[in-house]
Order: sequence, then C-alpha cells, then structure tokens
Amino acid sequence: MRFMKNLKTIALTVSLLALLSIPAFAQNKVATVDMKKIFNEYWKTKQAQVLLEKDKTNARKDLKDMSDGLEKAQADYKQALEQANDQAISSEERDKRKQAADGLLKDLSDRKAAFDQYQRQVESTLADKSQRMSGNLVVDIQKAVSDKAKAGGFTLVLNSATTEVVVYSAGGDNDLTAAVIAQLNAGAPIDVAPVSAVSTNAP
Repeated sequence: MRFMKNLKTIALTVSLLALLSIPAFAQNKVATVDMKKIFNEYWKTKQAQVLLEKDKTNARKDLKDMSDGLEKAQADYKQALEQANDQAISSEERDKRKQAADGLLKDLSDRKAAFDQYQRQVESTLADKSQRMSGNLVVDIQKAVSDKAKAGGFTLVLNSATTEVVVYSAGGDNDLTAAVIAQLNAGAPIDVAPVSAVSTNAP
C-alpha cells in the first residue's frame, strides 16, 4: 500500500511551511507527533486495508478466470491448427479447418487484449482508491492533531517520524501522539480493533 508515501510528503510539507512562516520559532510552544505511528494505529487504516485487500482478491480471481480461458483458447487453436495440417484429409477439408483455426486465433487475440486491458485497469483503479483512502485518513489525522494542539496551547507541531524536520525533542508532555491516537480511535466500532502494527508497504 502506498499510504505512507502520501502521508510523509504531506506531513513534511506542512511542517516545513510552518517553520518558514514563524520567525520567532524558539519562542513558540512546540509539540511533536509521530505521524507514522498515528497512521498505523488508526482503526480506519486497518479498515481501508481490509477493503483494498478484498478488491485485490476479487481482481485476482477475475484475472485467474481470464487466464484459464486464455489457456483453453490457446489449446483449442493449437489443436485446430494441427487438424488443418492433417495430410490424410482432402485439401478442401483442410481449408475449412484452416478457416476455423483462423477464427480461433482471432478469439485468442481478443482474449489476450481483454486480459491486458483489464489488468491495467485493475492496477490503476486500486492505485487511485489507495491514494484517495490515504488522503481521507490524513485529513482525519490532521484535524485530530489540530484539535489537540489548540487544546494544549501549542503553536507548532512537528512530525517526529521525519528526521529532516525534527532537530531536537525533549519528549514528555509535548508529545501528542498518544492523545491523538486515543481521540481518533474513540469512535472505532466494537468489531474493529485499533491497529497496533499495520504494514504500510506498497501492494
């Protein structure tokens, strides 16, 4: 899943803009959050991954069925071609069988083109859906971070998961990660356990 690539880019951009827009950085009350940890432990992340995996499973089944059809079409064409070249039959019959073989070859070609097109469509659809879902999750997380920051009187929040942004952090009460995770998971359905260790690698 490509969720974390989008998340890191957005978080890094927001943090850098915040740094550039505040001239007296040292005088501001600064907090940190681990965006990667929040993302992984948000219950909606698990839900999104389950939905995407279901789509992948259905797509794999469809592609398997199409692949099986391709193999059968190829076997039928090979058999028809062999029959068309049978020297034991009349030339007229060979011509008829050759025409039949040509029809099977066209069907094989059409099936192959349909398979390739469907595979490209599936990959594009899943990538778009993954990006859309990750974008929605990031919006939720950013709102929760904003709420906690305002409640705690913080003027700037840095992403501690991105070393390029955080130069120093003393830890302790200025880390809002746990509070943000608790807020996000407060509305989780009973049958959806909060994610403690969700893989964020691309599919």
